[in-house]
Amino acid sequence: MASPFETVILRLNQLGFYQFFLPFILTSAVFYGALRKSQIFGEPEKNVAVNAIIAIVASMMVWSAPIILGIADFGAKLATFFVQGLSATLVIMVSLIVVGLFAPPDMSKTLTEKLGNKYLGVALVAGLVIGLGIFLSSGMVNFFIPGGISGQAAIDPETMSLIIFAAIMIITILFIVGGSAVVGGGGK
Repeated sequence: MASPFETVILRLNQLGFYQFFLPFILTSAVFYGALRKSQIFGEPEKNVAVNAIIAIVASMMVWSAPIILGIADFGAKLATFFVQGLSATLVIMVSLIVVGLFAPPDMSKTLTEKLGNKYLGVALVAGLVIGLGIFLSSGMVNFFIPGGISGQAAIDPETMSLIIFAAIMIITILFIVGGSAVVGGGGK
């Protein structure tokens, strides 16, 4: 015999409480905090109702979009996206820790003096490439493009991967050839 708590939890799950309501409340709170912090509508103490209404409407728009677009497994895609993103972040952090163990203490200062701001652009491009890879591999692209990348377009997945690879190569060549002028550090 199931306990009353188990029955309530299972019934709430059937009603979509954990798939919609809790994320809706969390998103509303994040939007409300962002609106209060940014003070877009003036002093937060004077515009509590305005901030609250806009936060609730924005949150409803965010969490009703998968239902309107007919994407049933949005939660699974979002969970996959966050797990892959967390894994990539952990790999980068561990790599930086290992490099920091063997690098001299003033390595960042030396790199800044020798390279200027070049390595920041390279890090930005690497981050964008990693983020794009996670975005595509997690299936989140189906949320923003309902038909998927090759949905109604005549581009097959092999051609799309070739286009992405070519774009990465072109960006890499631009950074190598252009040097600091491309990154924004100015030429010497």
